[in-house]
Amino acid sequence: MTKKIIAFGGSSSKNSINKKLATYSSSLFKNATVEILDLNDFEMPVFSVDKEENGFPKEAQNFLNKIEEADLLVVSLAEHNGAYSAAFKNILDWTSRINGKVFQGKRMLLMATSPGARGGQSVLEIAKDRFPRHDATLVGTFSLPSFHDNFDNKNGINNSDLKNELMEIVNSIDL
Repeated sequence: MTKKIIAFGGSSSKNSINKKLATYSSSLFKNATVEILDLNDFEMPVFSVDKEENGFPKEAQNFLNKIEEADLLVVSLAEHNGAYSAAFKNILDWTSRINGKVFQGKRMLLMATSPGARGGQSVLEIAKDRFPRHDATLVGTFSLPSFHDNFDNKNGINNSDLKNELMEIVNSIDL
């Protein structure tokens, strides 16, 4: 039976390097169908309890429905000033008010990348601590440093050590 992967980059940029990493990484799994989400399809007003009094945006429930469909989540987080992007944080804020267990017990390959040498490690550490509290089952984490040096749009990760590290993680995840 074919399993379903839901993948996304935690950025609203049309040229998101994290969406590229999530797309590439999800393609490494065999016998799976992959759906790539675009955070722009889940744009909502900035969360506040005052706005919540008017109900929840349909996009928040739509995001939760997508998570529910997944056998595996492949998520690569953008790092803005050491934390989540505002676009991702807003989705997390809204969805967690509907269901505190946003990730619904789903297994997750959690990643981050950035143009810098740390590869989004600050946001990755935040998410490694936070996401299990929202019912994510982390089955692997990966940081890709210096995205523009280590990733090629045609071939993916071009640094053999980093590619091997990711492949070990992918191969350890039983779909």
